[in-house]
Amino acid sequence: MEKNVVLTMRGITMTFPGVKALDNVDFTLRRGEIHALMGENGAGKSTLIKCLTGINAFEAGEIHVDGIDGAVVNHSTMDAQKKGISTVYQEVNLCPNLSVAENLFIGREPKTRLGTIDWKTMNKRSQKIMDDLDMNIDVTRNLEEYSLALQQMIAIARAVDMESKVLILDEPTSSLDDHEVEKLFGLMRKLRDQGVGIIFVTHFLEQVYAVCDRITVLRNGQLVGEYPIAELPRVKLVAAMMGKDFDDLEAIKSDGVQDFTNAEVLIEAQGMSHKGTIKPFNLTIHKGEVVGLTGLLGSGRSELARVIYGADRNQTGTLKVNGKEVKINAPIDAMHLGMGLLPDDRKAEGIIGDLSVRENIILAIQAKRGMFKLLPMSKQIEIADEYIKTLQIKTASRETLIKQLSGGNQQKVILARWLATNPDFLILDEPTRGIDVGTKTEIQKLVLQLAKEGKGIIFISSEVEEMLRTCSMLGVMRDGAKVGEIREELTQEGVMKAIAGGGANE
Repeated sequence: MEKNVVLTMRGITMTFPGVKALDNVDFTLRRGEIHALMGENGAGKSTLIKCLTGINAFEAGEIHVDGIDGAVVNHSTMDAQKKGISTVYQEVNLCPNLSVAENLFIGREPKTRLGTIDWKTMNKRSQKIMDDLDMNIDVTRNLEEYSLALQQMIAIARAVDMESKVLILDEPTSSLDDHEVEKLFGLMRKLRDQGVGIIFVTHFLEQVYAVCDRITVLRNGQLVGEYPIAELPRVKLVAAMMGKDFDDLEAIKSDGVQDFTNAEVLIEAQGMSHKGTIKPFNLTIHKGEVVGLTGLLGSGRSELARVIYGADRNQTGTLKVNGKEVKINAPIDAMHLGMGLLPDDRKAEGIIGDLSVRENIILAIQAKRGMFKLLPMSKQIEIADEYIKTLQIKTASRETLIKQLSGGNQQKVILARWLATNPDFLILDEPTRGIDVGTKTEIQKLVLQLAKEGKGIIFISSEVEEMLRTCSMLGVMRDGAKVGEIREELTQEGVMKAIAGGGANE
């Protein structure tokens, strides 16, 4: 192996039924570097990592790890760990009911001469690990007492203490706020300076440029190239990921600020609230209007939408749909009124993993018909095929289990589910979170297209730029209250001011 290289993967090839997931892919990681692995959903990033960590068996190619003679094949994550390759996933897979020290040493606890756990040594060594990484943590306290960000860092500390040469961070920042991300980056830089090679998988372009030294781009299971960060500006990175020149999403913006004052009112909420989560709010949505809800995480954006949809029942206030007062006791009532909700947690509340793409798409139509009026199979196939084509869902077939699809394609299936019901009003909660730039663009265009057809839409996103491109009005949320509306000052600065200070143009 060349000097300073800790890992090389050469010619890695792997096929899933009907899909070539990796085609002759090379990857090189150097000691003491943070290396971004980038690509759209379905590009092969996760598959490459699974080949490295022993979850997937690959058909061709070789893996070499510094300090080990000959090619390496891992048969399990434990196997990989023994060779100094550790992975920390987006969902922290530690034990919340055990102490930090127990989590750090799980499966490798120091023992006394009598064979019992040597708690004193374990706690002392754990505290040293935390102190060495400048983490202000009491290791005797239970893991669940710490924030998700700190749990993420404890998982990284555990991986590093197991003498990892290669640390894989798979979307570690998707649930963290900006302050927590910065702390995580501090830890990553510290580990890099200690000589650890870090593979960083993320969808956030700005994070790549904030913390990485080098980028490898995959597309459709093939290697596009490896680039030093300084030689790949953002627009070129996006072009490499998508395989076409791309004007930084600017082409999407809807035509200026539209005035909907005289348009037909579709949804009118007056004084609606939900005990403990949302203070009384008013909101009017016209036909053809995209209304954004903005605010920091935890400000009540999703909760407000859930109250309108009936997922959380309102304690006060009234809701009118098409000018008529309605009572929504459960989501099925909302569906019968022509509403649809794409939830922010697609894994827990959106997809049913063990059902096929077809079954997931027809789910809402079937629910509206009732369990005794089954949709004929020919109709199910027709609907599924139509939306697989329209939304360009990448799947081996309509009968593929949805859990086998990439995150972005799962998101498209849930969108298809609601579009198939032909709703008048759609609530899209973080429809583009954790998906690639290309699919984001498609979804944003689709939102504007649906609005043109006269549908009313609530659009919730953590990315302000995305909302400025798609929304004609932003409702500003803070601490469970709707504190303002922005129509005129639809700029990044205007939104930030409104989120930070008092309401704007309430």
